Formats: sequence, structure tokens, C-alpha cells
Amino acid sequence: MSQALAVRVRNISRVMYVVLALVILVGDQATKALVERSIPEHAVIPILPHFLNFVHSKNPGAAFGLFSDSPASWKTALLVVASAALLVFVVAMVWRSKQLAWESGVGLAMILGGALSNLADRIRFGRVVDFIDVYARSYHWPSFNLADSAIVVGAGFLIFHLISSE
Repeated sequence: MSQALAVRVRNISRVMYVVLALVILVGDQATKALVERSIPEHAVIPILPHFLNFVHSKNPGAAFGLFSDSPASWKTALLVVASAALLVFVVAMVWRSKQLAWESGVGLAMILGGALSNLADRIRFGRVVDFIDVYARSYHWPSFNLADSAIVVGAGFLIFHLISSE
């Protein structure tokens, strides 16, 4: 493959990663807005009995409710700075890589889209809306949103790439 063609292919794949990140960002923002308009705060709507509910909770903490009970006044600022640093790191990795394996590209794009969406909420509102409640019997996973899901699945793609490339 000629060098010019390789650069074009790399640029096309970067565009696709940006598109994926934007789809996650827009989808997460849209679902959060829908929850804010349609579900009263603290309401529980059963979707799959004994497994999945939709809820409306406001999370001033980190992913999956970590640190949400902390009264520290600097918590939101710390989460914004940490999220922004993660975003800079992810963008730098994508930009500096001459060729990303598809698993890494997809994983980093998913992390970027999810982190951007949650960061936008933290900057605008000081919190994020969580609405997915997964549970089994009396055990409930902390509620989460699409951005959190994208970040976790994106990390899974990165781990898959690390494991499969050895």
C-alpha cells in the first residue's frame, strides 16, 4: 500500500472513530433529556421484571455513584479536572498513533464519547443523570447511563486488544 493511501485510510478510520464518539455523546445526552422530561426523580419503571428498571436519579459523584455521598465542595471540580485529563490523554493517543487496531480505535472512541457526555453534564449541572438500574433479587448494581456503559465497553475493547495481540 502506498504511503498516500495509508494516510487516507488512517484519516478515514479516524473520522469513523470521531463519528462513533459523537453518536455516543448525542445518544447519551438525548436519553438523559428524555429521562429528565418523562420520569419523575426517584421513580422506578420496571422493564424486565427481576432484572432491569428505568429510574431517574441525579448523580453528583463519579461513575456508578462512586463518591456521590461525599459532601466535599471540591468533588465536582476534581471530577471535571480528572475527566478533562482523561479526554486529553485519549485524544493524544488517537492523534499520535500512526495506525490503531480497530479494537483500540473503537474502544478509545467509546471512552471519548462517554467521557465527553458526562463531562458536559458535570460542567453544566454539577451532576449526571443515571437511569439504568440492573438488579438480581435484592442486589442492585448502582444506576448508570449510556455514557458509563460506553466507557466500560470501550475499556473492554482495549482489554480485548491487549489480550488478543499477544
